[in-house]
Amino acid sequence: MTTVKTPRQPAQTDPPTARPPLWDRRFTLYFTARAVSLVGDAMMPVAAALAVGPLYGISGVGLVLGTWTGTFVLLVLFGGVFADRVGARRMMVGADLVRVLTQGVLAAAFFAGTPPFWLLVTMAAVAGAAVAMFQPGVNGMVPLVAREPQRANATLKVADALAQLLGPALAGLLIVLTGAGTVYAIDAGAFVLSALCLGLIRFAPAGAGGTAGAARTSTSASVSASASAGLPADAGASAGRGSSLRRDLRQGWREFRSRTWMWAVILIWVVYGILLFGPMVPLSSALIGARLGPNSYGLAVSFLGVGTVLGGLLALRLRPVRPLAAGAVAMVLFAVLPLCVALGAGLPVLLAGHVVGGGAWAFWSVMWATSVQTHTPPEVLNRVTAYELAGSVSGIALGQILAGPATELASPETLLLVSAGTCLAGCAALLAIPAIRNLRRIALTDSGAPDASLPRDGLI
Repeated sequence: MTTVKTPRQPAQTDPPTARPPLWDRRFTLYFTARAVSLVGDAMMPVAAALAVGPLYGISGVGLVLGTWTGTFVLLVLFGGVFADRVGARRMMVGADLVRVLTQGVLAAAFFAGTPPFWLLVTMAAVAGAAVAMFQPGVNGMVPLVAREPQRANATLKVADALAQLLGPALAGLLIVLTGAGTVYAIDAGAFVLSALCLGLIRFAPAGAGGTAGAARTSTSASVSASASAGLPADAGASAGRGSSLRRDLRQGWREFRSRTWMWAVILIWVVYGILLFGPMVPLSSALIGARLGPNSYGLAVSFLGVGTVLGGLLALRLRPVRPLAAGAVAMVLFAVLPLCVALGAGLPVLLAGHVVGGGAWAFWSVMWATSVQTHTPPEVLNRVTAYELAGSVSGIALGQILAGPATELASPETLLLVSAGTCLAGCAALLAIPAIRNLRRIALTDSGAPDASLPRDGLI
């Protein structure tokens, strides 16, 4: 028998897949909304200190800011539930409009003269409640407006850093030149623009494959309720409106608790908040201000923002397979920040330490946010984010409260050395826990589904 040989057909290879564009209409609108909102948020602590302080003293400033933070911590879990029920975007737009009201009232009060203290506290409480309704949706919106959450998170982190650079300086300048009323009026205008941009975002039906977040699945869940019903992504969890509030809270807690890597990180972050993040600002500002002058502390904070920009840009380029492990390694460098303050470093070393610390923090933040967004089912992402925020912020608030009394037991320098040691110990704990160390990146394809070429996480 004669075998006829046919010419070998050249192997067909798929053309290289181009990276999906980041700056489409949805992400551009979302980025604009977040950027102007972040600038407004960055202006407020300086505005409160410089405007409320001369009228009601340090205790008045503390009570106003404490009311804001306390209201946020108390209500943020409910914000997560409502965002999953009615849609993150709707909650964010509503929260922006409430903050337009609070900041507008305060602007009018400052323009009219001296606002009564009860009005300042009341508006702080209402604004804190609004932020509690707004913030859980921030995490959940990113996968809905960007097919590559890591690139989107890194870009947003750069915007956050720039806001921290520009916002405080702008607030201080405006208060000196025009008064506090102008700052609050600009803040109100920023929230108007944020609400408008969020309201203009349009989501394609999930069945059309146009919405990354709605089509996305996670390692522990199948397609979300919105995808199966063919609803827009923003309405993904509205099918659960009939369920009770308590049931929704319990479901969010179960989803949070079932992920070892997630709750373990938050436990470490609570300790960080008490011993590292919380006391660092009051202790560092006191030490640097006494040794080098208050202007030096402001310069150090600006260089922290520079480092945050650089860390965000680095996160745009690096795509580690194990993002939390990479982030934990980066966080080792954050210990440089409290260490250089505690050791009384000169101004050049101090500024360099803040750049390094800001870069480490920004890189971890991007890795963490991307991991949460891509490993959590869309229909519960806002509730899970709320539990994460409640844990993190409560630790920082407690650390801020305890910073003053702690100086009666040890010097500020000693306390900051403890902060640096806590940072290193926390990084060791992050890398020692297999669920954190081995968590793998999930990339999204053009259709929004996880990239099957990457290993799946089996540690939740």
